[in-house]
Amino acid sequence: MECTNTSSQSVRLLVGLGNPGLRYEQTKHNVGFRVIDALYDKLISEQTSNNLSAKRVTSTCNSLVIQAEINDTPIILAKPMTYMNNSGSAVAALVNRFEISPSHICIIYDDVHLDIGMIRIRRKGSDGGQKGMQSIIHHLGTTEVPRLRIGIGEPVGDITDYVLSEFTKEEEIEIEQTVERTVEAIETILQEDIQTAMNRFNTR
Repeated sequence: MECTNTSSQSVRLLVGLGNPGLRYEQTKHNVGFRVIDALYDKLISEQTSNNLSAKRVTSTCNSLVIQAEINDTPIILAKPMTYMNNSGSAVAALVNRFEISPSHICIIYDDVHLDIGMIRIRRKGSDGGQKGMQSIIHHLGTTEVPRLRIGIGEPVGDITDYVLSEFTKEEEIEIEQTVERTVEAIETILQEDIQTAMNRFNTR
């Protein structure tokens, strides 16, 4: 799909990583998608407030995209439809279309190196072995991309089978709470700054 440039110097791009399709919807690898969905649901539920607005979901740049505003800050919520390992092509297309600096992006994704229930916010860094982040760093040509990692726990058995499996009932309760806390962290990044969010949320 062709993506033409749209100048939006102050826009923030929030990208949740995951795999499209019902088969993957509730898997560990799709917590990034779940955060975007939760943030969108919150925007819609609070739409009557003067400082919140959200437009309908559109399909562009190989992603499902929602343009919104929080406290007059324009934001773009995106879920790449390229499958996890090729996330970078969609993110690069969105960056080009909306003319967004890498420092104004926040990538939200699962991390097997963190316990379930933990989140970690960073301004930059390596991909840590996460294939979606690896693809994004490759396509953008920089490691200086803010990210928010959500712990899904250490793999049991094959890592691919593990990340494509669903959470247990007990883990699901923990993840639902973590998704809510992640939405709060994103709002802190948007309304205050990333350092404040790091200080506040980089604990269990």
